[in-house]
Amino acid sequence: MQTSTERVLAIFERINAIPRCSSKERALSDWLVGWASEHQLECERDGVLNVLIRVPGTGEAADAAPVTLQGHLDMVCEKTPESEHSFDTDPIRSITEGEWLTADGTTLGADNGIAIALALAVAEDEGIVHPPLELLFTVDEETGLIGAQDLSPDWLRARILLNLDSEDEGVFTIGCAGGLSSLVSVPVSRVAPNSESEFVQLAVAGLKGGHSGVDIHLDRANANVLVARVALDLREKFGATVAEVHGGSAHNAIPRDAHVVLGFNPSRIEEARTLVSTWRRTLSVEYASTDPNLTVELREAERPERVLDDVSAGRLMDILLGLPHGMIRMSREIAGLVETSTNLATVRTSDGKVEIDTSQRSSSEFQLEAIAARVAAVARLGGGSVRITSRYPAWEPETESKILRTASEVYRKLFDAEPTMEVIHAGLECGVIGAKYPEMEMLSIGPTIEMVHSPDERMHLPSIERIWDFLVHLLRALR
Repeated sequence: MQTSTERVLAIFERINAIPRCSSKERALSDWLVGWASEHQLECERDGVLNVLIRVPGTGEAADAAPVTLQGHLDMVCEKTPESEHSFDTDPIRSITEGEWLTADGTTLGADNGIAIALALAVAEDEGIVHPPLELLFTVDEETGLIGAQDLSPDWLRARILLNLDSEDEGVFTIGCAGGLSSLVSVPVSRVAPNSESEFVQLAVAGLKGGHSGVDIHLDRANANVLVARVALDLREKFGATVAEVHGGSAHNAIPRDAHVVLGFNPSRIEEARTLVSTWRRTLSVEYASTDPNLTVELREAERPERVLDDVSAGRLMDILLGLPHGMIRMSREIAGLVETSTNLATVRTSDGKVEIDTSQRSSSEFQLEAIAARVAAVARLGGGSVRITSRYPAWEPETESKILRTASEVYRKLFDAEPTMEVIHAGLECGVIGAKYPEMEMLSIGPTIEMVHSPDERMHLPSIERIWDFLVHLLRALR
């Protein structure tokens, strides 16, 4: 007979067999519609592919007020440089390592596939007493809470929502930061490369990365920043030309890899290699405790047809080095909480421009505007422009809510311990949903997941059993 953890993980593995990168969730959305039909449950889907499944209440809770269980369909698709995994076609391959579940060279997708698995497992278990449930699964959470922002304000009937997107079992998340994404566009001009130039790729790799909200205070290295530091030095000392800059993978992940294609006079290549070796040693010492696997090297590169002219390359390097990155300010009110931060997330080079995607977070609307204005100012000083591509509100804590009181009582009785309350620096859909449903009481919970948004993502298996037991008892208490 399967344990509750095994039942949840069996559903999780079915979910992980379906590719679901952000903006590519149709297959999973279709699967959920099919799952609802198979279980003869009422199901609705909106124009952006958000799914809402209504589950009748059971036992003495059959006529209670409904409760929403909510999670998101998409996952951050990150992999190691050597991985041949295709996120468009291949299933995520899970690996059990002791008490932890991880993946084979990719993100695991526990953020937030485990929420879907928990919700479906509750609906499938006829022995659980629970109120009528609304299983709400949203799209494009990782790219700016897009699915939640497109929710109809009259879709949900419940006035209690349990978000299953937290990552520390035993911790109740009761608030989160707001944020926005600032896309910097730098116009560039191109010229033919010098006929004698030899081209190489300057690559920074092996960084730990991580979630740009949860891990931003850990002062891990940013590949985009480091590659710009080294490239600028190579330009100044050896007159290197710049053909392209490419780094990072997602707006909400601290970039782990970046590269710049550079052209040199062949007589200066060996000197350049020596300088890069010096940089590697320097940066390895600087980030020894946070990024022990950091590498900086020159690799072979194909000769490009065009390179950035000297003015464009100079402006681009100045912007990359001038843009702020990391924790900006700690909260004055809540000990240990990062109030404001910014992530220099991705750099992409095209024919006429280089685009730099940055994301800002803050629990203070005033400070959010201040750091976004600083990003825009640096961009303008370098001849670039900025466009806000997404925005989401903060979730203000409500410490006297019924759901928080009930959840705390259930946790104490079940585990003989006090739950921890926290406000997080990451963005949660609760902020957006709360703005659409002002009377909604919300709480965010989940099993323990570490190193999200990176190939090191892993989920603690014993915490699944605990969160399951807690969720079952909490739903019964809400009758």
